[in-house]
Amino acid sequence: MIKVKCKALSVFAIIFSVMIAGCGGGTDKQTAQQTGKQVVEFKYPELVYYDFIYLADELGYFKDAGVRPKYIGKLATGQVIPSLVNGSIDIATRHTPVVIAAIASGADIKIFAAGSQSTKQWPHMKYFVKADSEIKSIKDFAGKTIGLNSFGACSEYVTKKYLQENGADPASINFKTAPEDQQEVPLLRGDTDIAIIHPPASGRTSANTAQFRLLFSDYDIDQGLSGMCPYSVNGDFARAHPEAVKELTEILIKTAKWNNEHQEEARAIMARRFNIDVNQAEMYEFYPDQLVPEEGVKYWIDRLVAANKLAPGQVTPEQIYTNEYNPTQK
Repeated sequence: MIKVKCKALSVFAIIFSVMIAGCGGGTDKQTAQQTGKQVVEFKYPELVYYDFIYLADELGYFKDAGVRPKYIGKLATGQVIPSLVNGSIDIATRHTPVVIAAIASGADIKIFAAGSQSTKQWPHMKYFVKADSEIKSIKDFAGKTIGLNSFGACSEYVTKKYLQENGADPASINFKTAPEDQQEVPLLRGDTDIAIIHPPASGRTSANTAQFRLLFSDYDIDQGLSGMCPYSVNGDFARAHPEAVKELTEILIKTAKWNNEHQEEARAIMARRFNIDVNQAEMYEFYPDQLVPEEGVKYWIDRLVAANKLAPGQVTPEQIYTNEYNPTQK
C-alpha cells in the first residue's frame, strides 16, 4: 500500500475503522428443501432504492438458484460499504467512488458487476428545488445548502465538478445528509435549498410539481459517464464462494435484460415493493451484459485524484473491478 499525504475523506476513516474491527465475509451453505441444491446465502441490506437484486427476488430468479439473498435489515446509505468491508454484508450496490475510497484505504472488496447506468430517460440522480425557488441553474448554487444521502459518492463529487466547470467555488456550498426517501422534508422546511434524489424516490418529487421543480439530472451534466452504480463483493466471500458470485452475476444479467425490456412491469413491481404509487416510481436502466466498463472506473479515479482524495497512481482500475465472474466476457 502506498502511503499518501493527502486530506483524508471522512468515509475513508469510517471504512478503515470498521475494517479493523470487523471480521471477514462468507456464509454457511444451507440445503434448499425444494430443490435439494446446496444454497449459498449472501447477506444483503434493505434500502429504499431501485435495486435489481430486489427485482430478481420479486421475479423469482433466486427460487431454484444456488445463491440467494439473506436480508439483514435496513442500513444507512453511508454504512453500506463499511458493512461490506467488515463482513456484516457480503454483496453491496454503492457508487464507484465510495468503493475506490475503501480499496485505497486497504479494504478487501471489489466491483464485479456494472449495475445501473444513467440514461436520458432514466438518469442516476436528479436535482430539485422548491417550486418558488429563485435558483434556476448551477450558477445560482453559491452559498446554498444541498441535501444528499451521504458524503463521498456521486452526489457530492459530480456536483463539485459541475460547480468548478461553471466558475463557482465548491467550498461555498454546504451539504446536509438525510435518508434518500426523506429529502423532500428538509427542502420544504427550508433546511436545504437543493435536494439530490435517486430513484425510485425521485419519481414522487418529479410528480409533485406544485411543490418542487426539477433543475437538471446527472445525465445533463456528463451524459451518463459518472452514473454507473455497480455491485461489489467482500473478498472473503468471493474467495469462499466463487461459483455463487458467478451465478449471482448471471442472475443480474438476466434481471437487467428483463428490466430494460419490461420497464412498465418493472416499475410496477418495485412500486409495490416500496408501497409507492406506480406513477411516481422512477427506475434505472442496467448495463445489459453487466460487464464493468473501464472508462467508468477511470473517470472516478481521475475525479478523486483531482479532488486530492487520492494520489496519482495510488490505485489502478485492476484493483477496483473484475469481470472474471461474467460469462459474457470474451
